[in-house]
Amino acid sequence: MIRHFRFASLTAAAIVLFGSVVALAQYNGGQDQYQILQARYGTARNNIDVTPRLKELARQNRTFRMGNSTFGIDPDPGHVKTLRIYTRARNGQNRMFEYREGSTVDGAIFSGWGGGSWGGGWNGGWDGGGGGGGRDEYQILQARYGTARNNIDVTPRLKELARQNRTFRMGNSTFGTDPDPGHVKSLRIYTRARNGQNRMFEYREGSTVDGTIFSGWGGGNWGQGGWNGGWGK
Repeated sequence: MIRHFRFASLTAAAIVLFGSVVALAQYNGGQDQYQILQARYGTARNNIDVTPRLKELARQNRTFRMGNSTFGIDPDPGHVKTLRIYTRARNGQNRMFEYREGSTVDGAIFSGWGGGSWGGGWNGGWDGGGGGGGRDEYQILQARYGTARNNIDVTPRLKELARQNRTFRMGNSTFGTDPDPGHVKSLRIYTRARNGQNRMFEYREGSTVDGTIFSGWGGGNWGQGGWNGGWGK
């Protein structure tokens, strides 16, 4: 009887452990997948490389709230700054994460975050143009807002906003809906560069969108189709 009880207990423990491992694997499937190449803080006009400082912060905390005091400098006094983290995904594609001054940065999605085994291999500057002019060179194909699980096409609404402002701060109220309640949303703008390559810009909920890098921004002469890659491309 005792042996049977011990065997049953060990079996139950093994099942719980296995379930925990599976859950952890599923959780990490969407995390820890972007290798940081460089981080810059400031505005399009004045920005600085803060990669070394970001490494220091990463060793201390997985999440932190950032601003001028975080980096010990104000690169463009009187203007709202952003932190841009340029990364390379597992599929080899580059991707930029943007955090508005005062936002919270969560390092869980970046590979090697706490160890600081990242940085280098980025020469695209602030806008990621790689020397291709940098401004007004990306034609918008589509814009989607939400999460990987639930997202919606907001291209028509983005056109309305573009006609009103060159820059705007966005969130649920901007698009009149919350596609995935309880989760942080992102705006993804899918574009085609002058060289014919597709590129995706991502803005975390609460970030400021600057339309000056997109061709025909105010005129709305874009978003006529040509994008069928869905959310994850």
